[in-house]
Amino acid sequence: GGIVAVKIIRNKKRFHQQALVEVGILGRLGEWDPHGAHATLSITTSFYFRSHLCIVTPCLSINLYELIRSHNFTGFPLPLIRRFTRQLLACLVLLQTKRIIHCDLKPENILLCDARKADVRVIDFGSSCREEEKVYTYIQSRFYRSPEVILGSSYGLGIDMWSLGCILAELWTGYPIFPGENEQEQLACIMEIFGPPDRFLVERCSRKKLFFDSVGKPRVTVSSKGRRRRPSSRTLSQALKTDDEAFIDFIARCLRWDPDRRMKPDEAISHPFVTGLPMPSAQPQQRLGIPDEARRAARPRATGPSSPTKRTQQQQVPLTPKRLPTTNSIPAAAAQGSPAKPPTLRFASDSGATARRHSSITSLNTATTVAGSKRASNGAVLAGNPAVNGNANAGRSGLAMLAAVAASSGSGTPGGGGRWRS
Repeated sequence: GGIVAVKIIRNKKRFHQQALVEVGILGRLGEWDPHGAHATLSITTSFYFRSHLCIVTPCLSINLYELIRSHNFTGFPLPLIRRFTRQLLACLVLLQTKRIIHCDLKPENILLCDARKADVRVIDFGSSCREEEKVYTYIQSRFYRSPEVILGSSYGLGIDMWSLGCILAELWTGYPIFPGENEQEQLACIMEIFGPPDRFLVERCSRKKLFFDSVGKPRVTVSSKGRRRRPSSRTLSQALKTDDEAFIDFIARCLRWDPDRRMKPDEAISHPFVTGLPMPSAQPQQRLGIPDEARRAARPRATGPSSPTKRTQQQQVPLTPKRLPTTNSIPAAAAQGSPAKPPTLRFASDSGATARRHSSITSLNTATTVAGSKRASNGAVLAGNPAVNGNANAGRSGLAMLAAVAASSGSGTPGGGGRWRS
């Protein structure tokens, strides 16, 4: 007995076929990780109801986006992010050994097991595939989409590590690090921090003419608010608003242009940010592990005040450390219930119909779900998460508990100008 989540697949051939793939992957994950040590979602059973395939899984709690929202988009302390990172890497290491690509890693697809604990599970393997059996050329949700997918190059396991870097940055700042309104601005957001990709990477891409001119120069992109993002105009440290070396280095290694040079999951588990050990002594550039293209961003050009980021209520946060939330305190917004709804921001979708935080492969992500929630571009709830507790408020009472768990389990504290959330 007990409460379960039921994902009901639309009765269409294309959805049904991909759901069968998901059932197969979930079944194998249950065999490979029977005790959930690798933060994977297990399948209880599957059945047909009125010609609809139904997938039954354990009922989990809120997803990480809902957790970020319940914290008023202000982010979380590094010890809690470190704990999440270890679990996500455990999942990615397992997928790496089995040569499986998740293809849609994002905060909405990472769920808390319980609102009072910092244990998570990775869900929604509807877009997943084996590395040698890739079917689709364009996958991932835009904010977390790797450059090789955007540019139409071949992709592999490295796209999940790119998504992981984006997710961890968002857990820290409270908002996406690359909030592109469309494909063109998405790539411009990446180049704003890391500069243009090396020419050999661009030359092998089938969609390069959409983003670069005949001489390889990035095409000018203007947002709906008239903002032009200039390559190499910000550093990663400025984007993250921190100077914690281990965290910056970890993110930089996840967000390398070249997927062959991107950090692998089995390498990442030994990184100082994950282990909590001090960074090894080295020259600053070596210590930060910043790739060649990122070093070009070390000296941002002098510009006027930049326009606000995606979430207009986000304020500049000083680099001075703040005190970790006490174990018996709940953030004010969480204590009062649902936080004030942020201003509605509508983004141009990639194809005119794709929600901004959804995978652009509609056929992989449009299954009807019981007690699920995903966001559309206007913040409305869509069916889609296979194992979300219907009561999103369940997570808010556990925020202080999560902070306490992080404080007790995290190794070390942010160094230098690391930022604590109060």
